[in-house]
Amino acid sequence: MPWNLTSDRPIFIQIMDIISLDIISGKYSPGEKLPSVRDLAQEASVNPNTMQKALSELERTGLVFSQRTSGRFITEDVQMIEDLKSQKAKEKIKEFLENMEKLGVNHEETIALVTQTLKGEQ
Repeated sequence: MPWNLTSDRPIFIQIMDIISLDIISGKYSPGEKLPSVRDLAQEASVNPNTMQKALSELERTGLVFSQRTSGRFITEDVQMIEDLKSQKAKEKIKEFLENMEKLGVNHEETIALVTQTLKGEQ
């Protein structure tokens, strides 16, 4: 999977977002061990120190925890993951609605268009 890191935001924050998305989307299961810092850094084509910073910040949020000699693991708190998923979904919906308003489409029209799209209508 390409990491698609850009220069518009700090790299470690982008890495945090990608790993968080991987967790809430189910790529990583609760309690699953993460690859090593070096492996993740190599996969993302970033310096290991940058990856370490991102993972340390994810630890601070509680989404990831470390066991001294065993590595880092995904939280087993399923409710935390579900809450984060819900929060991210609401952010995307709000962003979508703001973009539709910029196009001059009101909420009722947006709902109708989404409904048509879900039904496969043109």
